[in-house]
Amino acid sequence: MDIASLLGLVICFGLMIFGMVFGKSFSVIMDFLHVPSMLITFGGTLACMLTQAHGIPGFINSLKSIGMIMKTQNFNEGETINNIINLSNVARKEGLLALEEAANGIEDEFLKKGILLIVDGTDPELVRSILETELICIEERHASSAGFWDRMAAMGPAWGMIGTLIGLINMLKELEDMASVGPNMSTALITTFYGSLIANWICTPVANKLRDNSAAEIRIKEVMVEGLLSIQAGENPRVIEEKLKSFLAPSNRDSVGEGNEGGGEA
Repeated sequence: MDIASLLGLVICFGLMIFGMVFGKSFSVIMDFLHVPSMLITFGGTLACMLTQAHGIPGFINSLKSIGMIMKTQNFNEGETINNIINLSNVARKEGLLALEEAANGIEDEFLKKGILLIVDGTDPELVRSILETELICIEERHASSAGFWDRMAAMGPAWGMIGTLIGLINMLKELEDMASVGPNMSTALITTFYGSLIANWICTPVANKLRDNSAAEIRIKEVMVEGLLSIQAGENPRVIEEKLKSFLAPSNRDSVGEGNEGGGEA
């Protein structure tokens, strides 16, 4: 589990509760619970997202994508480059066909697919086309999930404002009773509070985290594509190492070991 994501959500919630009860008793929290406002804001937001979804299964799957931010993602570029360098050494010493056996111990399906394409003797341009097409499809799926939460972040405050307008209209109708103005105004503002909570506590952080994870995954897979094509081209492992190091920040390049283990000149 990604502790950072869980910790961030919990701390945000804790700070919000702290702000509510500071200098008061915990019973004040009940002042922030208003069922009609919840129905308007949360219900309206979810209903709008359902309207925009590609069917109920698509809506449910988009909601489930929040679980992705709780999973620990292993996006270690240095480790990936080292694996590719090891594969290049195998190919250089034993030939491309030896990579098929090496592929059996690889968990990443994208890398394994690329290796098997190379072993099958697929044309390099076709290998690049196949892998880049898959990258595009992965990126589109990730963008769709992040976009769902972006749209929800926009809908939450909008429905909060709708609830506020409803409360203000009701308040103005009872304006002759000055004692009711304060409570009615408080009720009207609660929906704005709920809408802001939807957007800034949950939806926007989730969308940003999904985008960051997607960018890291795509970057790793781009390293794999370049590495696999270099192996297929028969390039020296040391040359492959230096080429792939360009994907890393200078401070991280020392984490990549020497790739030319007994290899000759390029």
